Amino acid sequence: MSRSEGLINHLDWITIILYGLLVLFGVVNIYAAIYDVDTTTSFFSFSHNGGKQMVFIGLAIIVAIVILSVDYKIYDTLAYPVWVIFMILLVVVMIFAREVNGAKSWLEIGPFRFQPSEFTKFATALALAKYVSKPNFKMGKLKDVFYTGLIISTPAVLIIAQGDAGTALVFSMFILVLFREGMSPIALVLGVASAIIFLLALLVQNDIYFWTPVVVIVGLSVYFNRKSIKRILIFIFLGASIIGMYHSVGYAFDNFLKPHQQNRILVLLNPNSDPLGAGWNVTQSKIAIGSGGLTGKGYLKGTQTKFDFVPEQSTDFIFCTIGEEQGWIGSMIVIILFTALLLRITQIAERQKWRFARVYGYSVATILFFHFMVNIGMTIGLFPVIGIPLPFFSYGGSSLISFTILVFILLALDANRMQRLAH
Repeated sequence: MSRSEGLINHLDWITIILYGLLVLFGVVNIYAAIYDVDTTTSFFSFSHNGGKQMVFIGLAIIVAIVILSVDYKIYDTLAYPVWVIFMILLVVVMIFAREVNGAKSWLEIGPFRFQPSEFTKFATALALAKYVSKPNFKMGKLKDVFYTGLIISTPAVLIIAQGDAGTALVFSMFILVLFREGMSPIALVLGVASAIIFLLALLVQNDIYFWTPVVVIVGLSVYFNRKSIKRILIFIFLGASIIGMYHSVGYAFDNFLKPHQQNRILVLLNPNSDPLGAGWNVTQSKIAIGSGGLTGKGYLKGTQTKFDFVPEQSTDFIFCTIGEEQGWIGSMIVIILFTALLLRITQIAERQKWRFARVYGYSVATILFFHFMVNIGMTIGLFPVIGIPLPFFSYGGSSLISFTILVFILLALDANRMQRLAH
């Protein structure tokens, strides 16, 4: 049996079929989002996003074939160099890219342009897998904590400096990967607690309503643990930290977030605060999805779509088209497909005996989960609008190809897992 035949036999075809269905549904809905009954442009015309997405799909297929054709060990060997290259590209973007919608994210070379921050996700996943899989790695060791933090935070900081805070948030999901590899759950709890305190600080207008229960809880804890000085000090420290965080939220909100980012958070907390401004996208998005009902209005028959009520409907708000034209049933089919893909990727990651492949697999799962959760969440008003594409659905070459690379590197590692065990 040749190497190519062996590889084909060991590929996870369930994942490939799910990937293909999502990409196919994606391009069909991109065409629906830009369809105009008055022009009736051909589905395959390169004059609109649907036709261009077909070209990107062709490129993605070529990239996938190349990924599966090369020796799987190259992904371990080149993990660090690839990460460094993309860190350099992020710096180049900050210096030379032109600002679009308040962010510098795109490199333009003649008629071509691409978004390095999208590809940085798979580069960071490879570098993290490489470092965590080294023989003497220990999650609790200060040196290893520092370097894993450096690998994850460097791209996030550079992307924030570009003005793209939404994409930078994706890198926070790598904490879940480290949690799977033995990180203390304290870090995860602290992260969730900080997010809750941030939201409470914005919601609670009167300081006394916030810190009074904190003081009471700390006081009761000190009373019931009065025989332990160590516990008393811990509770006092936690209480002081919570109150300090609460009072620092206002300063951080006013001085570190840009006006459009502030508006998006405020609209999330109060959807009616700016219905014709920052809240317009979400309001129209919910109208479009709600108007679809159970079965939808029918393919190419979405009125919210045709009259351009929802901006960015073929990119960030592509889920609106699904909800309006295919209704609750179509939306559930998409959610089921994504859920099946995430569960399958998690299963693939868990069956890896090589730590590098397992860490990389969980990185792929967490990145896709974040995009899926936040994109759909922001279209129905559960999350602020942060410009996160829906994987395989949203229009864009950088997005589609980067997600394809993420998935097919994992498939290449998985297809060769028995060969790795033999070594």
